[in-house]
Amino acid sequence: MSMIALAVSSLRHRKSTFVATFLSLFLGGTIVMAFAAMFDTGTADGVDSTTSEALVTMASVVGGWGLIIVAFAVVSTLTMSVRQRSSEMALLKNVGATPGQVSRLIVGETLAVAFAAALLAVAPAALTGKILLEILQETGQAGEQVGYVFGPVALSVGFAVTVLGAATAATVAARRTSRMRARDAVAAAALEQSGMSRKRKIAAWVFIALGVDLGVVTATVFNGEGVDAMQTAGQASIWFAIGLALLSPALLRMVTNVVGALLSRLGAGGWMATQNMRQRVHQMGGALMPIILFTGIATGTLYMQSIENAAAPVANTVTTAEEAQTIETLNLVVVGMIALFAAVMVINTLVSATTYRRQEFGQQRLAGSTPQQVLRMVGAEGAVLASAGVLFGSIASIATVIPYSIARTDSVLPDVTVLLYVGIVSAAALLTLASSLGAARKTISTPAVEAVAV
Repeated sequence: MSMIALAVSSLRHRKSTFVATFLSLFLGGTIVMAFAAMFDTGTADGVDSTTSEALVTMASVVGGWGLIIVAFAVVSTLTMSVRQRSSEMALLKNVGATPGQVSRLIVGETLAVAFAAALLAVAPAALTGKILLEILQETGQAGEQVGYVFGPVALSVGFAVTVLGAATAATVAARRTSRMRARDAVAAAALEQSGMSRKRKIAAWVFIALGVDLGVVTATVFNGEGVDAMQTAGQASIWFAIGLALLSPALLRMVTNVVGALLSRLGAGGWMATQNMRQRVHQMGGALMPIILFTGIATGTLYMQSIENAAAPVANTVTTAEEAQTIETLNLVVVGMIALFAAVMVINTLVSATTYRRQEFGQQRLAGSTPQQVLRMVGAEGAVLASAGVLFGSIASIATVIPYSIARTDSVLPDVTVLLYVGIVSAAALLTLASSLGAARKTISTPAVEAVAV
């Protein structure tokens, strides 16, 4: 009971610490419940078979992918939050807290935040689901007479994913921290000495291999099969992007080693950015994850649909205009949902990570750094994150774009506009730089002495 009381007290006095976790859970719960409501609506009494099939497909396909992305984002956010609190966990161990007590503290805080997020997500999820049904009705994929139902499936799935998923993620994220000895925890809090776990590396390469396999199947088995190739092509970039996102600390370290010499020539700000990225690869890797997902999935899905729109009909397949419209709507909804969620996660993660560095910025200013040098440091870090995220996200998208182009046009390079890619890259860069610099400007507005005392 003492750790539960401590968890409640921690939430009460450190609300800003849990904002990032709350927002990811809130938005994730909203998305999952909104698409789960399509199942409630499609299986209600009096719904015609065509509408029912379209709505259930929407709930299963889009909602399923949304569930995977949301779960991944929640785990990464919670992991970053736990890493940021390493010094606090070390202090608790030094005063006698057991590993079990530390784990219960983290899980208890997460459960409280998750339940609040799920509860507050019900209203916006119901509204989002209603808007989604209206879009489907306007495009002729759902009957005009179908009434919207936000029922037990939406609520049960939403709360199960948000609350139970968050508790599981918190348990996983807290396990390593709680098992470390107090002395090691203090050292880990001062400097990021740990590498990625073996399980994480294995999971990453399994996802990458799955993405490659689906790409090969698309280009070979589904070659000449028309729109059916989307069954495997669409998944390829998603799995590949998740695999690369899991490897984000290692990828960021590699990029930093390559561009570090160049950054160091840009003055004190560039030199400090290089040192920070080398010492904080796990925290900054958490910020890199959503950039990779945003770029990879948005590029892969949008270019796949562009290739399909430009491809000639396949003689041996029968795809009606309604089916083609349904497929296009599904793809656009998928990329819209994931892009929106990933964009919010980019902002959320970067703002949280930058705000957390208030004390660090204060120490740098007391040591002689000017506010402009601190901002240049953050800007350089943001530029590296954006470049790395775009680079590896683009690599992930290849698993969808090239195989689908081969399957539909017998050409390795698709004959589609490059402006689409420019728009995605620009959006990723703008989100990254605006979020990090905006949060840094607000953070350094606090006097240095007060910042260090926090």
